[in-house]
Amino acid sequence: MSILHLLIKSIKLLPIKAEFRMKEIKLEFNLKTSPAVLFSRISNPSGLAEWFADNVKFDGKIVSFYWSNSSQQAEILMTVPDKFISFRWLDMDPGYEFSFDIVKDELTGDVSLIITDNVDDDDATDAKNLWSSQVAKLKQAIGS
Repeated sequence: MSILHLLIKSIKLLPIKAEFRMKEIKLEFNLKTSPAVLFSRISNPSGLAEWFADNVKFDGKIVSFYWSNSSQQAEILMTVPDKFISFRWLDMDPGYEFSFDIVKDELTGDVSLIITDNVDDDDATDAKNLWSSQVAKLKQAIGS
């Protein structure tokens, strides 16, 4: 047996570490507001501090979110005014991103906020509940 075959065989026998699988969750919330008002609440420090975190600071494309006992930083990946903003958590592996997408129905005029979040598969239910709770605060802040 060649060295290559022995190496391949030994690699197959190594124990496999348990790994989390990433899962994309997508949530849609209808809001009674305009895309411009909603965008201001998802894309600037004072707007995000009304519902997402206790305090928010922007330094270029780096956003610092502060809660009572913790803080976390994210990078703004892409922004389309009045339509979309996406973030990537800096302290997590690549792929852990979340985004806010504003969709206005042209026929009815209804405005929806679509939140897409990449989370560990085991955390999907908790993440959905957290987003629902946070969006309830957002609705209250904009009077929706």
